[in-house]
Amino acid sequence: MKKIILTTCMVVIGTELVLAGPGGVGIFSDHADIGSVGKTGAANFDPNKGEYAVTGGGANMWFTNDAFHFVWEKASGDASLAAAIRWVGTQGNEHRKACLIIRQSLDADSAYADAALHGNGLASLQYREFASGQTHEIISSVNAPEKLRIEKRGDYVTMSVAAAGGELQSAGGTFRIQFKEPFYIGIGVCAHDNATSEQAVFSNVIVDKSRVDVTAKPVLESTLEVINIASTDRRVIYHTRDHIEAPNWSRDGKYLLFNRAGRIYKLPVAGGELELLDTGDCVNCNNDHGISPDGTQLAISDQSEPDRKSRVHLLPITSGTPRLITTNGPSYWHGWSPDGKTLAYCAERNGEFDIYTIPVGGGEEKRLTTANGLDDGPDYSPDGKHIYFNSERSGLMQIWRMKPDGSGQEPVTTDEHNNWFAHPSPDGRWLVMITFPKEVSGHPANKDVTLRLMPAGGGEIRELAKLFGGQGTINVPSWSPDSRQIAFVSYQLVYP
Repeated sequence: MKKIILTTCMVVIGTELVLAGPGGVGIFSDHADIGSVGKTGAANFDPNKGEYAVTGGGANMWFTNDAFHFVWEKASGDASLAAAIRWVGTQGNEHRKACLIIRQSLDADSAYADAALHGNGLASLQYREFASGQTHEIISSVNAPEKLRIEKRGDYVTMSVAAAGGELQSAGGTFRIQFKEPFYIGIGVCAHDNATSEQAVFSNVIVDKSRVDVTAKPVLESTLEVINIASTDRRVIYHTRDHIEAPNWSRDGKYLLFNRAGRIYKLPVAGGELELLDTGDCVNCNNDHGISPDGTQLAISDQSEPDRKSRVHLLPITSGTPRLITTNGPSYWHGWSPDGKTLAYCAERNGEFDIYTIPVGGGEEKRLTTANGLDDGPDYSPDGKHIYFNSERSGLMQIWRMKPDGSGQEPVTTDEHNNWFAHPSPDGRWLVMITFPKEVSGHPANKDVTLRLMPAGGGEIRELAKLFGGQGTINVPSWSPDSRQIAFVSYQLVYP
């Protein structure tokens, strides 16, 4: 994409700079109250300062409909909108919102996405996927940013943030939403109190409709997130241009583990400094790792042997010398029995990938599956009565389960998707899985995927999040100890 520096009263269409026409507000074509507002809104543009003062009422922009003041223009294709935002006054509702908005229509219940700065400094990427649907959000780890940007590229929407005096950087966390063309793009304010109105000032406003140069080499960004399974709201824990994978949630709920460049790292759930775990000579760890039921040991799958085949090792959770468990390779750890005595893993033997178990103390491995095709991703139910796994024996990859001795193998899902890596929640009520489209073979990286949730006893499967991910998103158990949240990694390709 060609870099263009804009003044605040211009908009980019392709690579041409176009001045706003008469009758609009600055670069925008119109403005109005959306939904039911108790106080009429207003919008003014000061060309000398290059600032938009937007006053908005309304009770909320949330749930299934919105009430706010919107300043917009129509757009098609890819587009982004950036601005510095500041509130006028400090006494308003802490949940009032000043937003950069992409909206399907001017209806109160319209599908939309916005980058919202709240009165208390919280910044989040909010969205309603379809008309009258529920609103969800991805909360940024950066509080009270000075500048925001919302960007639509294809069917993905992202947000960038900048602290005072800083440059815009990706906030992490993307979601997939389809807007029909044309759609509306602009700025808006909601008071979060229908009895009053609030004002925010937007400056350095830039609307960019230039196309991304998809022939350029993109940079991969990784975001470690957690999602609340009740609300499906997401929160960014860590964002990086390093390739990270496969979070595990600690048994005390205080930290997350993930792998990066062959090493295992520890990060507080609340955010903070990364800590590198000492894994001895095992410095080529892949994304199959996990914590023992009592929280004292870590299983890793490492490829540091001369043949570069993955093998399972155990070490103290606080770092230490790894102990080899599987002498044969490749072996990829996936599950730990609730009593802490047995490990379950996927292994390739004689050209077939199957599910195996082995005692934690070492010994002979036991093959549990013999069906043709790939069997992968074993994880124990918390009561120890079943091992869940994914198998392609029926054609598509589906979730199956069996008893710990390998008997009673039965399908859990039978839909028209490819379902991978089912992980039971600690309370035994739920299964989370990652779902690939029917046409995708294997579990590759950088694909449109969906995190889905179903009752462990069977029932309706519901979507938790549509994201760009795949390999590394939830390969291993990543539930919070209270069974309310799931940790995962999403990805984004950023083009220069």
